[in-house]
This record gives sequence, C-alpha cells and structure tokens, in this order.
Amino acid sequence: MNYAFMSFSCPQATFAEMLALAAQYGYDGIEPRAAGNHNHEVELEASAEQRASFRQQAADAGIAICCLAAGNRYADPADSDAQVEETLQYIDLAADIGAPALRVFGGRLPDGISRESAVSGVAGALSRLAERAGDRGVIVCLETHDDWCSPADVAAVMARVDHPAIGVNWDAAHPVSKEGWTLADSYSTLRRWIRHAHVHDLHIGSERPDYTAFGTGDVDHKQVLALLRSGGYDGYLSGEWINWEPPDVHLPREIATLRGYERALA
Repeated sequence: MNYAFMSFSCPQATFAEMLALAAQYGYDGIEPRAAGNHNHEVELEASAEQRASFRQQAADAGIAICCLAAGNRYADPADSDAQVEETLQYIDLAADIGAPALRVFGGRLPDGISRESAVSGVAGALSRLAERAGDRGVIVCLETHDDWCSPADVAAVMARVDHPAIGVNWDAAHPVSKEGWTLADSYSTLRRWIRHAHVHDLHIGSERPDYTAFGTGDVDHKQVLALLRSGGYDGYLSGEWINWEPPDVHLPREIATLRGYERALA
C-alpha cells in the first residue's frame, strides 16, 4: 500500500518542506490542497516554471504528488458552470505537476433541489470534465463528502458518467460516521470506481474532537486496508488531518499504525 498525507497536516510547510516530511517519516506521497491558504504554492497562479519545478522536486525526492486536492462543488446549478471552468484549470495544474488524480466535491444540495436532480447535475458537470481529464492523464475523483457521503448517491453519479477519467475518492470514515454505512457495504458499492482514498479516525456520535489517532477511534482502518487489498487497489491512502496536532507528532504515529495493520494482514 502507498501512504501519503494532505497539506492540512502541515499548512505552514513549503512544498520542499512537505517533501522532506514525507521522506523523513517514510511516506510515499503528498497531496497539496489548493486554495486552502497553505504555504506550498501549488495554486492556479503558479507559473509554468513553478509547475515544472514542483514536478522535478518531487521526482528528485522520490516522493509522488499522488493527488491535487481542489474544493470545487457542482450540486448548485447557479454556480456549476463556473465550478466546471475552474476545475478545467485544476486539471491542467494537476497534469503539469505530475499528479495523476484531482479530488473534487459534490457539494451541498441547495433548497428546492431534489436528489435525482442533483445526481443528474453533478454527473453532467463531471462529464464536461472527462475529455480534458482523459487527454491530460488525470482522474477526477469525487469524494464521499458533504451531501455525498452516501455511497449509493456517489455510485449513481459514477454510473451516469461512465468514463475512465472520472472516479471516486473514498473517504472511508464519512459514509460510516455521516450515513451509518458499514465499511464493507461502502467499499463494495464504490469498489470499481475508487481511484484515491482518504483516511482519518474519529469518534462517531461523540462531542470529542473529530480527529483521533488510528486505532483509538471508531473507524476500523485495518478493515479499510483489507478491503482495498482484496480489490487489488494500488493507489494511495492519504491522511487527512485538518488543524490537528503538529506534523511531527501525528505523521510518524499514523504511518506506523497503518503499516502495522498492513503487516498483520500479510
């Protein structure tokens, strides 16, 4: 299994410092979050020279830019066209820096929009991205997030789009904590479309903090690894810890736990 972390783990780190953290703690990749007020500078405004430099720095470090995380959302018809146009730019940025995946969201359903209409709208938006993504060698991955935590809803979108350049970012915790799905049912519903994965542990139905160390919360990440391995997943598990502990505290601990689970499954 390949392991990465999002820049939310170290928002003050430069791009070079992110790579250094990954190398120091044994991660295989990093996932910059664009437009998040992070210090890595992997943004739409980056020049051609900067984009080439990001790609070369990662190659030199032997660390993959496994995914570029964007925040585009498509469920609101009033904003969907603008979101699509910006996502096309993010596809180019991802391709330029050598990231094979681009994470996006479905978005909150506005008042008066039915689920069926929203499925159609999000599928239509993603379909408009598919040709550019395919041409640039990028897979646009819709996350199980916000009003799209139900794997059934995400699967309905994927079935309508039906394009190899459009896939799923499986955040394993969200369907469990927000919609009450089991990990097994969530995975089996989305398995054929999963191209990227986010991992973080949390306490379900609790007023305690959203994030906790792997193995101390209510999401069984050993099962997450087992499910992904059963389907031959060869992508990345990217740790998403937002405004949590300092990176030198949680990054080494979390990868050690995940690798321990992987060894136990061997």
